[in-house]
Amino acid sequence: MPRVIPTLFFLTLLFCCNESFAQKAGKAKPAKSHFSAFAKIDTSKKYNPRIAIVRSAILPGWGQATNKKYWKIPIVYAALGITAGIFFHNIKQFREANNAYANAIDGDTSNDNQIPEPYFAVKDQPQRIKTFRNQVRQNVDYSALFFILFWGLNVVDATVDAHLKTFDVSDNLSVEIRPGYSPLANTNGISLVLNIGKNHSKQLTSLSY
Repeated sequence: MPRVIPTLFFLTLLFCCNESFAQKAGKAKPAKSHFSAFAKIDTSKKYNPRIAIVRSAILPGWGQATNKKYWKIPIVYAALGITAGIFFHNIKQFREANNAYANAIDGDTSNDNQIPEPYFAVKDQPQRIKTFRNQVRQNVDYSALFFILFWGLNVVDATVDAHLKTFDVSDNLSVEIRPGYSPLANTNGISLVLNIGKNHSKQLTSLSY
């Protein structure tokens, strides 16, 4: 019986790690040395994230191509291809085991030659064949479930990338910590300043000393 669960679990981790990397890679780094704590949506872009989402749901990899993340397409098809291959392999094993079990319990020894190996060696123990058949049937369900899961992760990946294309970290909206003088308290201190635009700033808090 193939050990499908470790393989599918590894592919799931690979896909999720790739998803995490995509989110980190999509974040723009601020050019200034001060700490940027706010972000804004760039409404000037006409890119519609829904296009990539719908395309990835229709055809795996199409959303990644729409987002111009072409290097992700082989990963998508590797994950779906492996799970699909395991699914059809399990289907074939299930049919062989089911036929072998039916021939082993029918009481007719003339058709025992139709029982393939390794089932023929245990044809006098049909319960063992039945147990194996049930295990393979469970693997069929698991492989189908993982195929659907990877298809869904393909849509999620395209969705994240599509939204990151319209998400921008702006240098015109940031928070800075500045030393300064407070005329109200007549003391020196450290101020938390919110910069909005190029020529406007607003002091949020002040810590005097």
